[in-house]
Amino acid sequence: MKTIVITGTSSGIGYEICVQAAKLNYRVISISRNIEPLKEIDEIESYSVDITNRTSINDFVDDLKVRNIKIDILINNAGFLSNELFTNTSYESFKDTFDVNVFGLADITRALIPIINKTGHVVNISSIGGVNGSKKFPGLSVYSSSKAAVIALTEVLAEEYLDGPSFNVLALGAVQTKMLREAFPDYNAETKPNEMAKYIIDFAVNGSKLFNGKLISVSNSNP
Repeated sequence: MKTIVITGTSSGIGYEICVQAAKLNYRVISISRNIEPLKEIDEIESYSVDITNRTSINDFVDDLKVRNIKIDILINNAGFLSNELFTNTSYESFKDTFDVNVFGLADITRALIPIINKTGHVVNISSIGGVNGSKKFPGLSVYSSSKAAVIALTEVLAEEYLDGPSFNVLALGAVQTKMLREAFPDYNAETKPNEMAKYIIDFAVNGSKLFNGKLISVSNSNP
């Protein structure tokens, strides 16, 4: 039974990944600041963790080590999206987004690597908006630049850990999540969270057999 750790699980894609993975009989460890949505599901181990806080991360990882838990799959799904024209952005705008999308992702990954199996797979969730050459949209300067950083980071990590685990990054198109609705109230995405979650689980389990250090665009839209 594979052990899967998922970040950003209180709603949307992360929530669906946890629910579907549990139904597939994987051992699911959920990380989110808000654990209320999943805490009643017995098959899911929910941890309240703030990935922008190193003490919170260390407490979580220490608990896993004490329990001798080894990880097969890490899905870095936690993300922050804002819709703000560049003229209106500030240092805080960039810091708040990068703290979650880049620095938090890097910190939780770094802390967990010692207990991820060499045959394991780290899947980072990026956006089609962060892909070089893709169509860009007003209001997403902060978000898209953070997701571009995730792509570059993934490619470097694959080179630094050639003996395992594998690292790949999925650049998702628009998915009808709460986060998307809050940033773009009038936009309706064709893809639903449960549909994207199903794809991500399959890729997380099987993708490392064929890919390492690769960017895979998962989108029927742009963004």
